[in-house]
Amino acid sequence: VLVTGGAGFVGSHLVDRLVERGDSVIVVDNFFTGRKGQRGAPSPEPQALRKEPLTVYGDGKQTRSFQYVSDLVEGLMKLMEGDHIGPFNLGNPGEFTMLELAKVVQDTIDPDARIEFRPNTADDPHKRKPDISRAKELLGWEPKVPLREVFPHGH
Repeated sequence: VLVTGGAGFVGSHLVDRLVERGDSVIVVDNFFTGRKGQRGAPSPEPQALRKEPLTVYGDGKQTRSFQYVSDLVEGLMKLMEGDHIGPFNLGNPGEFTMLELAKVVQDTIDPDARIEFRPNTADDPHKRKPDISRAKELLGWEPKVPLREVFPHGH
């Protein structure tokens, strides 16, 4: 099995799963990375670890969806093992506001961290929630890890 991007975060987990299954795996990857800045969600964890204020853009009510890599890898395995082709959304439809995410980081890493609101960018979508209906119907796949239960303090 050839895995492009197999040295990255998701790819390395996919490679592990394929090797566990007994497949012979070849990995091709590009170790030269460009910088385009943070396009999805700001990453408040490093800010909290450096004792900096946590940045939230806009009012923090914009939503994003996150998922465990094991759920994504299982979806990729089902795609590889199945007969279906075409685009599939293998995301987690559970949504969190950016303010909820900042509060989870605050509660988990540094309860004294200050949340700092900054103006939102014009191109920031208010909602990101994948439609996984095709993956559920044709692959029998949906994420299994309930992220709301994983986050501490009921967030």
